[in-house]
Amino acid sequence: MDKLKIKGGNKLAGQIYISGAKNAALPLICASLLTRERVTLTNMPLLSDIRSMNLLLEQLGTKIDSHDEVIDGNPCKVYSYQTAQPASLVAPYDYVRKMRASYYVLGPLLAREHYVELSLPGGCAIGARPMDIHLSALEQMGASIEIKNGYVIAKAEHGLQGAHLIFNIASVGATCNILMAATLARGTTVIENAAMEPEIGNLAEMLNAMGAKISGINTPILTIEGVKELHGVIHKVIPDRIEAGSYAVAAAITRGKIELINAQAATLQTPLKILAETGVRISEKPHGIIIDAENCVLEGKDIMTDYYPGFPTDLQAQFLTLMLTADGASMVTETIFENRFMHVPELLRMGANINVHGHASAIVRSVPKLYGAQVMATDLRASFALVLAGLVAEGETVVNRVYHLDRGYEKLEHKLRSVGADIVRIKDDQED
Repeated sequence: MDKLKIKGGNKLAGQIYISGAKNAALPLICASLLTRERVTLTNMPLLSDIRSMNLLLEQLGTKIDSHDEVIDGNPCKVYSYQTAQPASLVAPYDYVRKMRASYYVLGPLLAREHYVELSLPGGCAIGARPMDIHLSALEQMGASIEIKNGYVIAKAEHGLQGAHLIFNIASVGATCNILMAATLARGTTVIENAAMEPEIGNLAEMLNAMGAKISGINTPILTIEGVKELHGVIHKVIPDRIEAGSYAVAAAITRGKIELINAQAATLQTPLKILAETGVRISEKPHGIIIDAENCVLEGKDIMTDYYPGFPTDLQAQFLTLMLTADGASMVTETIFENRFMHVPELLRMGANINVHGHASAIVRSVPKLYGAQVMATDLRASFALVLAGLVAEGETVVNRVYHLDRGYEKLEHKLRSVGADIVRIKDDQED
């Protein structure tokens, strides 16, 4: 497995281009299954999760073409998807186990073909993320659901029927899945307590451009009037707010100054507010955000994760690491997942002062210095937290199992090197 070797101490300065959002691209890819026509996605990130999803769709019979484009001087990928007729209605274990988001094929295939078999998904080990909301909603829409031999077998012999659905939590995955399924259902579907993440708005906008009738976008109540069919579209993936937030912390923790080209401040209001409260200077530009922490003395701030527009759980590990370098003590409270402090033991190896209370909160106290060490990445976002610690640690840090990072951060070491980081990738066939 590849590793990252980091020598800490460099102040980061320069520009980083923010790629298309992984969490937007994955459901957009699956939405292409709703039509027999071509769906073209621009500003696609180059990530292992995208490659895994593409392999799954090819197994289902989707024809995929790609080419490169340049946006603001940065190379991006364009993918075209066309599923004239599915070759299979089974999403097998070997594909789905690699990536939880594979469950996004469930709603589109059931809506279009009235049948699907989906292996129960894998993904990061950050806690229980059951599919009960997805399956209950589909049953309310007329599907019959059976779980057998590790597979969800869903049938809707006469198609899906619109329903009034009330989610007990604002689940991003369930909102995306049911939103897609409802576009081809008979009648009207209403989703109450729908998740409001920008990636869902991006999906809804594409579906409407394909001929769907969705109202209430970016609100907690979505109304979908079913249509008989959808058509093809060309659609742009929004910038990745989690990548932007991660590099914003990289600027802050090194007391540097980075311009995040293509970042959208409107999707990062809560994290940027906390950064500003710590003492970081933030400037919004027409095409990005400037994060300036040069000569700043940062003050620790409490953080509590919440559903959008609250503080994103996917930035919790990064901000927790930042607070190690800020004056005073900070309370970090995790309300979304029950197992999302797995990065803490690795940070402790580097000299951090963190006390975790149960699964819900951690007290983070400022330390004079972090020290380089061998550390192990445990999940996608925790991996970036360890990179951040390595950027400011004395000596050398080696982050193992960086395949987690490759799932969600495009060309991470190249982007960090471009702003002054001393970071290299060690391939698994190289000697240390």
